[in-house]
Amino acid sequence: MPVSWTLDEMPDQTGRTAVVTGASSGLGLIAAERLAARGARVIMAVRDPAKGERVRSGLTGDLTVRRLDLADLDSVRAFAAGLRAEGRHLDLLLNNAGTNAGGSGATAQGYEPVFATNHLGHFALTGLLLDLFAPDRLPRVVTVTSGMYRLLRSGPDLDNLAGDPAVSPGVRYVRSKQANVLFGAELDRRLRRAGSPVRSFLAHPGMSRTPLNTRPDGALERVVTNGIGLLTARSPLRATISLLYAATSPTAETGVLHGPSLRKWDSRVHARRIVAPADDPVLAERLWQVSTAATGVAYLDDVPAPAARG
Repeated sequence: MPVSWTLDEMPDQTGRTAVVTGASSGLGLIAAERLAARGARVIMAVRDPAKGERVRSGLTGDLTVRRLDLADLDSVRAFAAGLRAEGRHLDLLLNNAGTNAGGSGATAQGYEPVFATNHLGHFALTGLLLDLFAPDRLPRVVTVTSGMYRLLRSGPDLDNLAGDPAVSPGVRYVRSKQANVLFGAELDRRLRRAGSPVRSFLAHPGMSRTPLNTRPDGALERVVTNGIGLLTARSPLRATISLLYAATSPTAETGVLHGPSLRKWDSRVHARRIVAPADDPVLAERLWQVSTAATGVAYLDDVPAPAARG
């Protein structure tokens, strides 16, 4: 059933430490601000630290800016090493950052930029931080995706992580969001099999008026942004509700996708089942293995692979 939940109902976060990626603008900034306002220590993981510091100076609470470029796996490793050197313990990782602007180049490691930023960077970051979570404080990882993952029946192109220049930016973005759903669901399965106290949640903000959605790149994105967006787009503040519900509410569920209704006047959080192609555990297992090989970050691998569908 949909849940009526507002940001004022967020539980007290005093004593908890949260990492929020993409925290210098849009939904990540609002999430960081709201978590800090409820007492959390927030690490704002941002690509541009100067911009992050400018933003942080206008906020109140315990917020720290750290550089993180998710498209560069060396930066991901450096970020994780920095937290470890500081003796940090974590309670929440909000994998929020995302891009739809891949351009024609490749990342430092040779991967297609949208997939690298939206999925590979977060996959590596989660693995590198997993042992920093405090086991007795309801630790959780929230991976932010998009309801657009359902627009393609085929899954991510796992045979060509360098990308195909002929593939449109919109298709690249949707594939990366499919990877987010596959990863978040598989992460929860593996955490449970391993007996870990950490839980993995999935959330999406719906269509929101953020910088990511004001620069549509490609025909598919223009149709969604300029067409559907006019009817369903929410303010960034309202769009953050489902993310922070998944990040903090004791009633949030794993194995489902938390998000708003298509009706923008409906402010409730809806928990919807994951649908094809992101509901396939065999595809999720393959994505996990491909991601491990691409990033060099191996974790939670001592679990049995799922049986193939008959």
